[in-house]
Amino acid sequence: MIVSRPEVRGVVLPGVFKPLSDTWLLAEAACREEAAARILELCAGPAFAGIAAARRSGGQLTTVDVSRRAAINARLNARLNGVRIDARRGDLFAAVPGERFDLILGNPPYVPGPDPPARGAARGWDAGAKGRAVLDRICAEASRYLAPGGTLLLVHSEVCGTHTTLGAYTGQGLLADIAAREQGPLGPLLRARRPQLEAEGLLAPGQTLEEIVVARGRC
Repeated sequence: MIVSRPEVRGVVLPGVFKPLSDTWLLAEAACREEAAARILELCAGPAFAGIAAARRSGGQLTTVDVSRRAAINARLNARLNGVRIDARRGDLFAAVPGERFDLILGNPPYVPGPDPPARGAARGWDAGAKGRAVLDRICAEASRYLAPGGTLLLVHSEVCGTHTTLGAYTGQGLLADIAAREQGPLGPLLRARRPQLEAEGLLAPGQTLEEIVVARGRC
């Protein structure tokens, strides 16, 4: 799959999660932030959001993903875009011990459902009963990896709890707000899981739209 956007060109290798509209919402929000010398993209996949931010700022990009193929994909796309990259395979911040970044980006799995699997395509979207299995881990740890004045940007659906994310930021001493938002039809996974999500109060009865947000936390 070949992808071309105004600020990023690249490919998505077979077996790597294909970017959806939330990736580009995150990329656009990242490009509106102040130039960052050191950028970290978590759950990076093909790394389009991080590459867009690094191209704009000329900064060094570090990416982390549990998939070895995603790390290879990130290196390939960075080369296509002239971006300096250190693409690592690992589990979130465990891959960058002791490091600090001016901008941290993430498009983690956030679809409510089964717990995140250890392998397979579903680890790109399944995120536990409330969709926060990975989000909560990032929110709890990110402040320790932000440089003074740094910014954290996470994209997810309102179904996961926008106020929960903002509250988690505040609890870590970050200034919290919404950097970007857009509304669109429920994705196919949410539609397929509608009865369960309605029963759990994560979707309103008959809800057909969802808001995707980029939640911002600033040191």
